[in-house]
Amino acid sequence: MIDLYTWPTPNGRKISIALEEFALDYQVHAIDIGGGQQFEESFLAISPNNKIPAIVDNDTGRHLMESGAILLYLAEKCDAFLGEDKWQTMEWLMLQVGGVGPMLGQVHHFVKYNAGKAPYAEQRFFQEAQRLYGVLDKRLQDREYLSGSYSIADMATWPWISRYEWQNMDLKIYPNLMRWYRKIAARGAVQRGYDCPHFMNPIPIP
Repeated sequence: MIDLYTWPTPNGRKISIALEEFALDYQVHAIDIGGGQQFEESFLAISPNNKIPAIVDNDTGRHLMESGAILLYLAEKCDAFLGEDKWQTMEWLMLQVGGVGPMLGQVHHFVKYNAGKAPYAEQRFFQEAQRLYGVLDKRLQDREYLSGSYSIADMATWPWISRYEWQNMDLKIYPNLMRWYRKIAARGAVQRGYDCPHFMNPIPIP
């Protein structure tokens, strides 16, 4: 049994989707980040950086924060979803952790929630979102998934693209990415993991 501490955000959904894909038994603990629960001492003991998601693997006693580390841990634990080429999977997982997530998160902050307050930042991060969408679209031009076969790199990236509306992005401009997005959205495990720890909205479908 794995204890999952999470909230319905792209980073949180990475891990709930992965747990569903790996078919692992897990118990969900909602951490209301709007209410400040991520700063409680009991959670900080598991996630010192006060960020969701985090897990405790009761089989081993190990607790982990940081979604990329958790995905790698689960993939090695189950020996699955490392893609056709492990290092390609690592490459695209690191792109999500270091680029796609942080940059699209800035688009949410400046474009969705604070429009008009910092025009330079809005333009900078929106343009970077367009560039990253283009990188992903080109990658998927001649392959079904980011690392050949469905992998933790896809599980990490998909939840961020699922907020394309928050980013003012039109997926129809990126047909390869849209095909990939819709295919993953149709997976039962993704649909179940998306609604963890509770339903927030239907999965957007372009």
